[in-house]
Amino acid sequence: MRILISHDTVYRYANPPASVVQILRLTPRNHDGQYVGSWRIDISADCRLDAHEDSFGNLTHTFSVDGPVEELVIHVEGDVDTEDTNGVVRGAIERFPPGLFLRETQLTTPSPAIRDFAAALKAAGYGETLSLLHGLLACLYEEMTFDADPTHAATTAAEAFAIRRGVCQDFAHIFIAAARSLGVPARYVSGYFFRSDGVNDQNAGHAWAEAYVADLGWVAFDPANGISATDAHLRVAAGLDYLGAAPVRGTRYGGGAENLAVRVRLQQARQQAQN
Repeated sequence: MRILISHDTVYRYANPPASVVQILRLTPRNHDGQYVGSWRIDISADCRLDAHEDSFGNLTHTFSVDGPVEELVIHVEGDVDTEDTNGVVRGAIERFPPGLFLRETQLTTPSPAIRDFAAALKAAGYGETLSLLHGLLACLYEEMTFDADPTHAATTAAEAFAIRRGVCQDFAHIFIAAARSLGVPARYVSGYFFRSDGVNDQNAGHAWAEAYVADLGWVAFDPANGISATDAHLRVAAGLDYLGAAPVRGTRYGGGAENLAVRVRLQQARQQAQN
């Protein structure tokens, strides 16, 4: 599938800050089943984008803007060819052994309730690791309700699981916390998801998880949709949790309240769709 992406992140400031510094993880890489055709990032302000790789191999860009800044627009567009690999991720940059991804973070520390939830699945006799992870995927999808109101970027896995509600970020964090509590390395992935229901315009990117299975490697699970990753998933960045793979993170100096708006539009290439 060839997916066309247009992604705008718009900041508006009530009181213009003196300066803004941002780090972007908005550029996908090639790996088996994902091939980037064209990709570009445009910033509305006059600034320089400095590119580098972070410790996990994600392509990142940083920039700073001197103020006063009233509005800042980060525009991303490109096209990527994807193939269905049954969720198996191969060919990605791997700088650390899988065991690193057993490390707990503040966002993914399992609560007793998450530990009990995961332990009950294991006791149910799912058998090998891959079957256990598919069981976790299915049960979490049934247990949770997608709801954007009660959670935010700093909501932990424990908090979201306690109310059984959240967005894709929360689903991914809970999956990761549960998998790690079972001794399975797991990590957070940010990217995009092409919906098959004809909804092209979205108000955010997407997030899912990858877990490590011996003799198979990393396998991607999307608990918000209850499926393994397919050619509808476009992988951009990975980390221990949301903070390590967030599309945009930064800080500002001075200023007051800010308003953030995100517009994401995904389309399938017209010629391919007609075929």
